[in-house]
Amino acid sequence: MASPNAPYDIIFAGGGAVACITAGRLAQADPTLKILILEAGPLTQEMPDHIQPARYFRNLVLPSETFTMHASQPSQSLAGRSVIVPTGRCLGGGSSVNFAMYTRAAASDYDDWESVYDNPGWGSNHLIPLLKKAETFQNGGNAATHGTSGPIKASFAQEEINVGTQFLAVAAQYDKERGFTEDLNSFFTCNLYGKWPRYVDMNSGRRSDVPHNYIYNQSENKNLKITERRRVVRVLFEGSRAVGVEHVNDVVGRSSKGVEEPTVSYASRLVVVSAGAFGSPAILERSGIGAAGVLAKNKIPQIVDLPGVGEHYMDHNLIFVPYLASEDADTLDAIFRGDEGEIEPFATRWLRDGKGLMAHNGIDAGIKIRPNAEDLKEIGPEFETRWRTYFENAPDKPVMWIGTLAAYVGANPAAPRRKYFSLAYFTEYPVSTGRVHITSGLDPYGKLDFEPGYLDEPADLGVLRWAYKKSREYARRMDCYRGEFEPGHPQFPAVSKAATNGNAKPAEVFSADIAYSAEDNKAIDEYHRNTVETSWHSIGTCAMKPREQGGVVDARLNVYGVQNLKVADCSIAPSNVGANTYNTALAIGEKAAVIIAEDLGIKGVSEG
Repeated sequence: MASPNAPYDIIFAGGGAVACITAGRLAQADPTLKILILEAGPLTQEMPDHIQPARYFRNLVLPSETFTMHASQPSQSLAGRSVIVPTGRCLGGGSSVNFAMYTRAAASDYDDWESVYDNPGWGSNHLIPLLKKAETFQNGGNAATHGTSGPIKASFAQEEINVGTQFLAVAAQYDKERGFTEDLNSFFTCNLYGKWPRYVDMNSGRRSDVPHNYIYNQSENKNLKITERRRVVRVLFEGSRAVGVEHVNDVVGRSSKGVEEPTVSYASRLVVVSAGAFGSPAILERSGIGAAGVLAKNKIPQIVDLPGVGEHYMDHNLIFVPYLASEDADTLDAIFRGDEGEIEPFATRWLRDGKGLMAHNGIDAGIKIRPNAEDLKEIGPEFETRWRTYFENAPDKPVMWIGTLAAYVGANPAAPRRKYFSLAYFTEYPVSTGRVHITSGLDPYGKLDFEPGYLDEPADLGVLRWAYKKSREYARRMDCYRGEFEPGHPQFPAVSKAATNGNAKPAEVFSADIAYSAEDNKAIDEYHRNTVETSWHSIGTCAMKPREQGGVVDARLNVYGVQNLKVADCSIAPSNVGANTYNTALAIGEKAAVIIAEDLGIKGVSEG
């Protein structure tokens, strides 16, 4: 029973980016608040693997306890493959382990949240001030949309970026239709080329993550308690009122799971589920909140019938297409794939002055691109309805992101050690959606029933085919291009005009585009079915929309049918955003802090 004298005022079930932002703002406003954050993974304070930006890829490919790997059901749309979707598993979640790519949604994305899904206060006019509050954009930018004194730093790389500059030089000559901008992320800019910022402090060269800037810097506040390596089992209720959570020692990476009685922590004022697009619906279902059929299969008594829990999973469909690079290309291959001896000079330089390739993320240029009339013909008729109903009258919404990543980021262990660059692209608003549900009752380690939905809708395949062709034309004209890394490309027929070449020189900028046959198009589609992967942008499984439309929370983040329980993380997104999701997590975290402060009468949390 949670009395007014319960040990905590607020408990956060999960310690990802949103939880840290919200808890940090509330603790700063009222240091007497007793707040508990329960995080399944470890802390990352001052750990080089996390504060040194260029180490992100090694963390992803080498065994690391800072990720949870979610394996999907095999999908016919993916040539029978099961895909793996990693999520951050440490304090700060994705902000501590992501590619540090600074990308912000279209203004109309948030306007859709407000108007289409009936969420007052969630439009762009409400969230842009909060995002300005969260950031310091260190290279100037439009003062109407960028912050100048917030905790999160964003900047352009200033040196060793010739892969990105070559991409932009090609675009300037090759694509006369689309222009350039100094600010690709003003919320209203689209279909223009430019330099790409990253979440790196240009002065120190450090990753700009959430925990170092909202939590670790409040170590003197003993009422803000962070408990690492604790896995939340479920929310506990007194009638329909949330009063606490049940949690156990996390066992990932330990020798034996063993048997442990759960610990119960009580909150007198509020429980906030903040465990991400996989963790939050799982906690709700284990708590008795979800679809009747799912709960019955898991022998969990139902508290609230909410069929939307775990549904409407969204992501972006990503491809990294690899190319061989010249020796003078500035790439991160030595850091991504080298041994510690090869990495040491970069780390030493970074420790000395925060400069060099260790301060990079390798993503220095790109475009949020929309197709023209000719491109739409190339994409094909399956996309016509989607274009007409979703994109045509929303000029700030891109169809694809295309840009450079200065390294090989494929999974082929036989890839020779050398310099590479990749042309990356992802679908900004896939039509396809998926779902994720528990399968093992109250077992917090049980396998999830996860269907990603990738490429289930034919419209999603056509835009990927277009992006492959478009990105390849940029790549083969860049000065550092030395051919395709052929195992990472479609397997075209040997006689095809589109056949790849593992030993080539750059093409003239004004040379003809590659001609693709119908057989070539089939090869590209098969390539995408066999290789498309997650963008690590999982959202939408506890959607903020009306209950009768499959919603899980209302505009105040309250879970329908119960009291004193909110969800605050990217799972509440009612529709997709045309961007990497870190910036949207910042928006949700800042907005959740405002909402909770208003609900609980806490002063000092501003709206911008």
